[in-house]
Amino acid sequence: MERIDSDVLVIGSGGAALRAAVEAKETFPGGWVTILTKGEMGKCGVTAVSCSDRMAFHATLPYTEPGGPDNWKHHARDIYQIGGFVSDGDLAAILARESGSAFDFLDGLGVPFAKTGEGRADQFITDGSEFPRACYTGPRTANHIEEALVRRVSSLDIRVVEHCMACDLLVEDGRVIGAIGVDTREEAEPLPGRVKVFLSPAIILATGGAGEIFPIHVYPEGMTGDGYAMAYRAGAELVNMEFIQFGPASIKTKLNLSGSFMRANPRFVNDRGEEFLSRYFPTGTPLPVIHNLCFEKGATWPVSREKKTHRIDIAISKEMTRGRKVYLDYRQNPSGFRFQDLEEKWLERYEREAKGRRKEPERNQSPLTRLKEINPEAVAWLKEKGIDLEGGDLLEIAEAGQHFQGGVKIREKGNTTLRGLFAAGECAGGQHGANRPGGNALLDGQVFGKIAGRAAALEAMEKLGIRQLSKRIVEPVLGRIEGFTKGKRPTAEARKEIKKIASRCAGVVRTERELTAGLAELEAIKQDGIFPDPKGVAFTLETENLLTVAEMVMRAALLRQESRGPHLFFARFEDLQPVDMKDPEWRKYIVLRKEGDRMILEPRAPVIWFSDNPQSAVRMGRRANIYGEA
Repeated sequence: MERIDSDVLVIGSGGAALRAAVEAKETFPGGWVTILTKGEMGKCGVTAVSCSDRMAFHATLPYTEPGGPDNWKHHARDIYQIGGFVSDGDLAAILARESGSAFDFLDGLGVPFAKTGEGRADQFITDGSEFPRACYTGPRTANHIEEALVRRVSSLDIRVVEHCMACDLLVEDGRVIGAIGVDTREEAEPLPGRVKVFLSPAIILATGGAGEIFPIHVYPEGMTGDGYAMAYRAGAELVNMEFIQFGPASIKTKLNLSGSFMRANPRFVNDRGEEFLSRYFPTGTPLPVIHNLCFEKGATWPVSREKKTHRIDIAISKEMTRGRKVYLDYRQNPSGFRFQDLEEKWLERYEREAKGRRKEPERNQSPLTRLKEINPEAVAWLKEKGIDLEGGDLLEIAEAGQHFQGGVKIREKGNTTLRGLFAAGECAGGQHGANRPGGNALLDGQVFGKIAGRAAALEAMEKLGIRQLSKRIVEPVLGRIEGFTKGKRPTAEARKEIKKIASRCAGVVRTERELTAGLAELEAIKQDGIFPDPKGVAFTLETENLLTVAEMVMRAALLRQESRGPHLFFARFEDLQPVDMKDPEWRKYIVLRKEGDRMILEPRAPVIWFSDNPQSAVRMGRRANIYGEA
């Protein structure tokens, strides 16, 4: 086994990981900082490859509305309130307060943010925001951030170990001391020679989400919840794992169909050519009501109980459950659609976005006419990907998993409940609640990436010296890997089954009956065990992680028998609407931890409660100094 010693070990290579590595190195210039990634830096992970209609980086800048030195307080309030009061309010305050400096850092690295004539960032309103805070470069905002960070990492003395999957953390005396990695290239030497031991007194998990527990998602390959599962096995707490954002996306391109794709008001049809939305609305619902909701869906893309547009997500999900494929049809208008029947606020928004100056009769021609007026680039982009809307192609869609709101539970320094272990980005939990403002995911990775990087470096400086490697620490991990040969289920078969179970039980529509049955099916897979198939041991390790994460999601979803954010809990599958939110009794988050072989779930009150006044905060009944106030 190869041994690699580091002062700070960063696991992952997305935006949060790279920001953490840069900050760790700048905080501890003489320290050894290592990035461990199972792919290639700059080419794997969500930040490196994801695109959307107009990808946002949320930031409150000095000139951001409503202006003034305290404008970030409104941002903090939005984060906490849209989160459904199930996140830590002090972490929301940190995100908002540090957003400006995070933007300035990226701007200084050369990220090509769109600017106004005065040189200010051009900002627009996203879902969940009271004021326009979303900065952007275009569809590739995340990619541009990744590219700038890769350049910065490459300019520093930071070691990068690629094609190596971290499979477990090493823990001794209640703190992490390292990690075990396995070379992911199956053509490499036999397994024993592919194992690497990484020793470090400070480890940052930045491995992203676990979109691959679902068969349909917008994540790149390899997002299998490795950080969640490793932290859980090591004894760290996780939080809010039932809250996963879903929304309509292109199956072929994995493009989130928000913004202009919905504001063009396409037809929602199944593979029989039937318009189906009205089936999932109360009988007699006027068609203009549905058309206005479709337009609004552009600004409320992720499914949320708090938005009436969740009816569209339910309709898509249930139509697919009936065995039907679902499409957006831009060739002709939905039945009964008239452009002038849109609400005045939507007509005004359309005018602001229109790049042409068509007259109303032209805007009534077709959804394609409208899409070409407000976002012609989208039509061209899809054509490059093999979907020719102008040629009459339909756009096949599904409710796709897009973001895990929860993760490894962190506090204000990115620290977890396990000493020496930090987390940042989508891997971390507690900073977001049930929902989050659009653009806060990219922001989160930069703010807490920086914070975790600095805290980990300071931890390493305090804990100078690498502990001696003990066989009793390493052998259980190696034994677990070798134990796969005793399993009964081929990995590919097990993975396919896990995805099927998660989709049926923990997608948009969730019921007690299905969640209970699904958990029993997951337990059967666990009892049978998994053995490697031709795809190799790394694929098997990922599949075991997916099994663990699917159980976390489903157990948390079963415990929360209310609806909040993207967690829609139904009394019966046949119901058109989920059960109500239980407020205030369920203004709690669910914390997960491992005790022996058991998964323990505990509802807790978040650290800080905000009042309706953004200038006040109460911590468990007493004031907290999160706004710099006495």
